[in-house]
Amino acid sequence: MIPKTMRAIVLKRHGGLDALEFEAVWPVPTPGSLQVLIKVLATGMNNTDVNTRAGWYSKSVTEATTGGAYETLDGEADNTWGGAGIQFPRIQGADVCGMVVAAGLEADQSLIGKRVITDNWLRDWDDPLNMHKTGYYGSEADGGYAEYTVIDHRNVAAIDSPLSDAELATFSCSYNTAEGMLEKAGVKAADTVLVTGASGGVGGALIQLAKRRGATVVALASPAKHADVAKCGPDAVLERAPVDLKAALRSAIGQDSVTVVADIVAGDYFPTLIDALDRGGRYVTSGAIAGPIVSLDVRTLYLMDLSFFGSTVNPPQTFRNLVGYIEAGELTPMLAATYPLEHFHAGQQAFIDKVHTGNIVVMP
Repeated sequence: MIPKTMRAIVLKRHGGLDALEFEAVWPVPTPGSLQVLIKVLATGMNNTDVNTRAGWYSKSVTEATTGGAYETLDGEADNTWGGAGIQFPRIQGADVCGMVVAAGLEADQSLIGKRVITDNWLRDWDDPLNMHKTGYYGSEADGGYAEYTVIDHRNVAAIDSPLSDAELATFSCSYNTAEGMLEKAGVKAADTVLVTGASGGVGGALIQLAKRRGATVVALASPAKHADVAKCGPDAVLERAPVDLKAALRSAIGQDSVTVVADIVAGDYFPTLIDALDRGGRYVTSGAIAGPIVSLDVRTLYLMDLSFFGSTVNPPQTFRNLVGYIEAGELTPMLAATYPLEHFHAGQQAFIDKVHTGNIVVMP
């Protein structure tokens, strides 16, 4: 029996954590003709949640992703990842693991009763590779910080895995993002990849997925997190921002440059990362948690024949490939902690504080 109301965390406006309100009686959504209704079992936290809530994507914001960007916000026209304003109220949360309990008339009825995870890119399925026609689950449509959610049936995949609901909720956003970055940069077995922010969800995913491709991987993380980061299998783990990065690389792997920098940090350390690239090297990014405004010596860019890649929207096959990797047991979930829905604010504050390694998950 599907109830009429549910518990949910609802974002009412841009702002601090108080902009997120716990609602004990919120309407359960009704699936459209091509949608499925999912009973949410777990939802992973991501930087997109914090960035959207705080309005960090606005060009008027220049600071790091700490959740306080709303204090310097100048208008609300470009405050989401896609450059448009968010519609309130909004239930955030993209990385859903749940059970399909109902399906619209034109949706795949065989999904009912199956455990699924979500592909978070909302597409025009008549033109799925059109990047101008994409939205993000939990941003342009309500997501999973609730007991129930709806999504297009083509955005879910039934998954056969012994992993727990919370562990499965760590994959979709982080690993989809990481695989998209590696694909954009053309990472192969011959590459040496430097991963920043290696203790976070995307960082850990980058390590595992680059190693899956056969690359040599060097991870940057604070010393307190080295033991946990090592579980992802990098060839070396260095301190978060070595003063002499080239010397640190030479000591760790016998060479002072890398062919690829996979960066989600940016900020003041950006020039040092670029200087560590070998001639013809590639820089790829999908985030800027230490700050989006960086310094670049353009001479380094052209004299070293470097290539820069931004990575956001992935083709549908990236998600399908990821599901296959999970089912084959090729990836290790990095579950840091779980929080009940009622303690969501504490969970997001812990996420912002980034004392953890891996992913934080919310359980309804």
